[in-house]
Amino acid sequence: MAGGGVPPARKDVSVADTRPPVSDHHPAAGDWWRNAVIYQVYPRSFADGNGDGIGDLAGVRAKLPYLGELGVDALWFNPWYPSPMFDGGYDVADYRDIDPVFGTLAEAEKLISEALDLGIRSIIDIVPNHVSSAHPWFVEALAAGPGSPARERFWFRPGRGEHGELPPNNWPSQFGGVPWTRTVNDDGTPGDWYLHLFDSQQPDLNWEHPDVRREHEDVLRFWFDRGAAGVRIDSASLPVKDPALPDLTEDRDGPHPYDDRDELHDIYRSWRRIADSYPGSRALIGEVWMPDAERFARYLRHDEMHTAFNFDFMSCPWDAALLRASIDTTLAAHEPVGAPVTWVLANHDVTRTVTRYGRSDTGFDFATKAHGTPTDLVLGTRRARAAALLTLALPGSVYIYQGEELGLPEVEDIPAERLQDPMYLRSGGTVPGRDGCRVPMPWSGKEAPFGFSPDGAAQPPWLPQPADWADRTAGAQTGDAASMLELYRFALRLRATEPGLGDGPIRWLESAPGVLAFRRTDAFTCVVNLSDQAVALPADTTVLLASGPFTGDLLPSDTAVWLRTRDGSGA
Repeated sequence: MAGGGVPPARKDVSVADTRPPVSDHHPAAGDWWRNAVIYQVYPRSFADGNGDGIGDLAGVRAKLPYLGELGVDALWFNPWYPSPMFDGGYDVADYRDIDPVFGTLAEAEKLISEALDLGIRSIIDIVPNHVSSAHPWFVEALAAGPGSPARERFWFRPGRGEHGELPPNNWPSQFGGVPWTRTVNDDGTPGDWYLHLFDSQQPDLNWEHPDVRREHEDVLRFWFDRGAAGVRIDSASLPVKDPALPDLTEDRDGPHPYDDRDELHDIYRSWRRIADSYPGSRALIGEVWMPDAERFARYLRHDEMHTAFNFDFMSCPWDAALLRASIDTTLAAHEPVGAPVTWVLANHDVTRTVTRYGRSDTGFDFATKAHGTPTDLVLGTRRARAAALLTLALPGSVYIYQGEELGLPEVEDIPAERLQDPMYLRSGGTVPGRDGCRVPMPWSGKEAPFGFSPDGAAQPPWLPQPADWADRTAGAQTGDAASMLELYRFALRLRATEPGLGDGPIRWLESAPGVLAFRRTDAFTCVVNLSDQAVALPADTTVLLASGPFTGDLLPSDTAVWLRTRDGSGA
């Protein structure tokens, strides 16, 4: 048997040949979220249509043919709402409109409709834990003063200490420092403090207040009415707090004061009822960082969320035993509630895959993230290619962060004066932040802005692109059978047509140390070699797709392959 590496892109196969338009009458429409390949669009960095250096909805609309050719089933858009942009749009001032830097509400409606015409659904981002300090509710609360009903939608409290000069409790901020900011009264004297688990421009909402619940339910209906197929729920385990706001102690016994509180489930059950009231299938997708598998699964019960992000796998090192343990643990956590698993290698918050996999420490942890770590991008790219085939062969749905299909590395030499992430700013520069994975996409050309902005753009990209990205553009990779882009395109075509891929059973095969081998059907096998030695492939198989070139029956190190069992017997 000969492994010929990556098969060339099939020029005779159009998008329509393998990606039929999706409607509510499509056989898979009712449970599309169980099998979907979902592409994450960070609008600010995807494509700039008007030349101001910032990605926008016009840019996304222009790139819909690219996304259709890639073969994705849905798009998840990071927040596109009006916002002061202190935290990349996660400080929302108005959930029912589009920030002018991105476009208009009418454009968003057109984008959702035009994407659906290509069989691509749209998922929008909801941020229930907090709003922007520019949100009308918070502006009203500040103006109303201490003790006013307007402040009851948030967490205003007097400080501790003789003169109220100390924060109300000892909770830590998710961005470092203290999650409390003190207000100033009309007479200039220090006032109450307000809670913000994230940036000071992101005051936390009080979910005990009926206005907060009603508002978010109305926002869900607003976007479902406009054709959104789902919502991604940001920081889904954080919105509810213990009303007493007690200190966080190491010997704490009982529920956490602000994380994973039982009251959350009633909120998400009400959201599920709204989603289920619409025709077709509207999905709720949670960002749930939860080490306890049993408590994680509670969010995925039949009347709550449909799916949740799989962060354990995303942060797992490039190690066969650890990856298999993560896969098994994840599958076991989802099995009792019958929810599909999601697989993701990167997003807008973590170090890009080719960089992370090119280091001696291939896992991810915010606490240990640092720039300047020695990185072998050739090794990282080889591993990222193998990881792509691994995730696309596993049961469930898959998320692809924009630029992963181009093999983009983390950008770690952005000048300090250009960095915008509050994680970097609040740490005083000790934490590198997340801007390095948010650098604008390279589409074409030999120099910046690499087609991200139109020719003659008035402004450069909002974050600088590396000068050596010419060979990483979508244009340069199109038609190159050895490129990362064509690997993804071919893999997604196969995944869409190969029986047994997507949601369904998995059976591990006996394999050498450092090797992952599993069967999805009797006729389909995936083998990933993470060891430092070439390994023999199973007998009686032919290669469907490989992440890298090889010949003969030996699979090289850091390479994955999809195989067809020739007799289909599973022997």
